[in-house]
Amino acid sequence: MVFTTPDLSDDYPEAKALSPILTNFGGRKSFFGPIETLQCPDDNSFVKKLLNSKGDGKILVVDAGGINTVALLGDMIAEAGVKNNWSGVIINGYIRDVDIINTLDIGVQALGTMPVRSDKKNQGTIGAVIAFGGLTFESGNFIYADNNGLLLSKTEITFS
Repeated sequence: MVFTTPDLSDDYPEAKALSPILTNFGGRKSFFGPIETLQCPDDNSFVKKLLNSKGDGKILVVDAGGINTVALLGDMIAEAGVKNNWSGVIINGYIRDVDIINTLDIGVQALGTMPVRSDKKNQGTIGAVIAFGGLTFESGNFIYADNNGLLLSKTEITFS
């Protein structure tokens, strides 16, 4: 389905916009879907676990607290997300392998890039209510994202 977040914002004012803190990466420049949330510090163990599971068109929203010392998504984990039918990944944190991620059929928005991988400590909380960029994300909400930004809706928006 074709959409732009400016048009959706005009037509659905109840959809809330994220502060302009993220950069659009990934080969899929516009993406949408129901969300699964993950709160984790400097450990991408659960990012890997979730993107290696069935995505059913969902978007993984990761709150890493904006840490800038490690990346929580790289090319191999992003490729797993593509294979498992994830629509996208939103990270309040950093990614790496951006040149490869830019070629993959998955939407990715993050604060930026960092070449250092994270340690694997098996830490994180799946399904947590998380907040960043002026929005509160809950599993089951819906995200609509493109190069213009990100909109969060409590309910699914139907396209005409």
